[in-house]
Amino acid sequence: QVQLVESGGGTVQPGGSLRLSCTASRSILSIVAMRWYRQAPGKERELVAFISRLGTTNYSNSVKGRFTISRDNAKNTVYLQMNSLKPEDTAVYYCNTFYGMDYWGKGTLVTVSS
Repeated sequence: QVQLVESGGGTVQPGGSLRLSCTASRSILSIVAMRWYRQAPGKERELVAFISRLGTTNYSNSVKGRFTISRDNAKNTVYLQMNSLKPEDTAVYYCNTFYGMDYWGKGTLVTVSS
């Protein structure tokens, strides 16, 4: 079993930056892909960023060029650096992995507001 714990959310003004972290309870990051999803109020959960076990990354069109996903295997942690934040980025952000089954963290809230 794997626990995923997100942190780093908060309130930021438009144009600001935040870095989210997701730490896994086991040393699996070198053998699994990791994903960041988000869910805004009244909307479905959407995939934001993906990093493969080999380090290949992919992003949704809505965040491409502004968000960066990275991984520190030694710390069992995946990051989401979010720059040039917009009000429409406001959502609960979740990390996710599949390791025999789907695992999700409880999420961290990001609010972008002036």
